[in-house]
Amino acid sequence: MELLQLKYFLTVARCEHVTEAAGKLHVTQSSLSKTIQRLEDDLGVPLFDRIGRKLRLNDFGRTFLQRTEKALFELEQGKREIADLSNPDQGTLQLAVTTASTLPGILREFRKNKPDIQFHVQMVSLENMSRLLHRGEVDFCLSSPPIEGDDIKCQILYDDPIVVAVPMGHRYADRSSIQLSELKDEWFVGVKQGYGVRDMVDSVCQSAGFLPKYVYEGDEPARLTALVEAEIGLAFIPSTARNPHERIKYLQVEEHQLVRKIALLSHKNRYISKAALEFRSVVMDYFNAMPRA
Repeated sequence: MELLQLKYFLTVARCEHVTEAAGKLHVTQSSLSKTIQRLEDDLGVPLFDRIGRKLRLNDFGRTFLQRTEKALFELEQGKREIADLSNPDQGTLQLAVTTASTLPGILREFRKNKPDIQFHVQMVSLENMSRLLHRGEVDFCLSSPPIEGDDIKCQILYDDPIVVAVPMGHRYADRSSIQLSELKDEWFVGVKQGYGVRDMVDSVCQSAGFLPKYVYEGDEPARLTALVEAEIGLAFIPSTARNPHERIKYLQVEEHQLVRKIALLSHKNRYISKAALEFRSVVMDYFNAMPRA
């Protein structure tokens, strides 16, 4: 059994499609199929049920996938550890976030101490973040809400109140607070379902007797304040995402508890590099310095 066979198997198992897997691996479909066939011959059992070019893991394949993921995960951690020992001031941090409002400040502080460390940040849904975490493919996640799991380390960083953003010309702009029931006839701009704040807001509003009417649903939370300022709609905005430079009034929500928890997440068994430890320290200091409600 060869390492290449295991890597190919893992990709095919996740894609369950020969053409897609071959594209990701940058190999021909025939070469990929032959490699998987050799692996099955070595094991003495089929790992997939084949339907044209589509593949479905069978019971043998699902069992073998669990072991393969663990084996390749450990090898990857070994590579990371060696790279860190040989050159601790180089490398790339892999980050995923569902909440990006605090990220610029955190990365700015991190860059002061580690200017040569690069970072790659993905803005993802909770579902995709959970997948990245369980596979150990990211160093840290900033998530709201937190994600639970036996292999996930979760540390709550901050309780972040959700406020209502209204443009300065709106009839509610002279107020400091509002009841949810007063918003049932308003139009809103927001992120798509699957993001923590959106799902929480919809749930709390539903308990208050209505669902927000969205005129805009997107993947970029940072765009929402600009849309509010342009009077496209109101928005539920985390307190940490308020923009003091735009003509917007932020109203506290009365009666109902609208607070998101921001958490720092990591895989318990992923190797933590010196740069990653520094990043975690910066994150902790950043949130410890923030005012508490």
